[in-house]
Amino acid sequence: MSFVAPPGYQPIYGPRIPYLGPIYGGLREGVSIYIQGSIPENITRFLVNLLCGESESSDIALHFNPRFDGRDKVVFNSCQGGSWGSENKIRDMPFRKGQAFEMVIMVNSQGYQIKVNGNDFYTFEHRLPLNRVCALQIAGDVCIQTINIIGVRLPVPEAFSFMLSAFGFVGGGMGGGMGGGMGGGMGGGMGGGMGVSIQGGYPGGGMGGGYPGGMGGGMGGGMEGGYPGGGMGGGYPGGMGGGMEGGSSLPGMGGQPVYNPPVPYSNMIPGGMYPKRTIIIRGMVPYGAEKIAINFKVSRSRDIAFHMNPRVREGIVVRNSMIGGNWGQEDREASLNPFMEGQYFDMSIRCGNQRFKVFVNGQHLFDFVHRLQSFNEVDMLEIEGDVQISYIHF
Repeated sequence: MSFVAPPGYQPIYGPRIPYLGPIYGGLREGVSIYIQGSIPENITRFLVNLLCGESESSDIALHFNPRFDGRDKVVFNSCQGGSWGSENKIRDMPFRKGQAFEMVIMVNSQGYQIKVNGNDFYTFEHRLPLNRVCALQIAGDVCIQTINIIGVRLPVPEAFSFMLSAFGFVGGGMGGGMGGGMGGGMGGGMGGGMGVSIQGGYPGGGMGGGYPGGMGGGMGGGMEGGYPGGGMGGGYPGGMGGGMEGGSSLPGMGGQPVYNPPVPYSNMIPGGMYPKRTIIIRGMVPYGAEKIAINFKVSRSRDIAFHMNPRVREGIVVRNSMIGGNWGQEDREASLNPFMEGQYFDMSIRCGNQRFKVFVNGQHLFDFVHRLQSFNEVDMLEIEGDVQISYIHF
């Protein structure tokens, strides 16, 4: 059985705009909606609506409407029974023409807290009951790469059957497929700790304790990984926002995300690599790209424990190591090649006791078995070649 996340946990990649889709399980405090996209040069306006029904005429609990009209502003509003409320106009534009963005809508008791590129932008206070919201709409001049709704609560029967299948009671067992470690996680939550560490998981990580129960009391014990970029403990992602209204004080992945670093990129990995450590890298392969290299190095010896080398023209991802100045045997087999010209990628690299596990766009790409016995000495990440990086999170 390969692992398929239940509805609402599965990110949506590259949706067509206009987009209108359900929010499975609805909204409640502690849920976050994470949107990654880019703004075209010729933008006039776009909108993100939280709807109380699945049609365009449904009531709108949150209308978020950036307008590029010479007097740039973002308009917030709500609409009930076909009539609009009073507009809140923010004369500040957090988006830039021709640039990528990451936006998070965090649901808290006051309202919808909006962050753009890691910065607080505005909180729109609730006007309609939160429990009515059941759909998301995005329209206008915008390109979207990823929509990810974090912390939704599944209906009980669905959650229970998912839990049974996850633990191998249904459908022929885990089949080694949970790829990366819901790990250390399902314990802590799941109703007080089934204490099981499922080696497997969604890209790189255990949604920690809160799997079927959702973000619960701080997303449970062991969010090493999490979905987008990790530790929802202590804010989004990994500390963007000081607490998700859930008593969340557990350490997540730690460290602030790095946005839009220049390439070549070379930096120390805070705390180094160790089992269950996950690194998230998001970016885009530009047109005309030929090669990309991602290296996990030991700064002291200059050894490369893990060299990942997407060759865009050849359509393959080569993996290798360089120990004592000598390159090892190349690994070339992979079930797919997500690194193509003009394509965005969302990659998580998880370090295990025996291997690195690599996921791209929610799919397991390959494993790379440790060749350097002292892999926990890896303390440096390098990225070079033909690639634009939008986000790195340890």
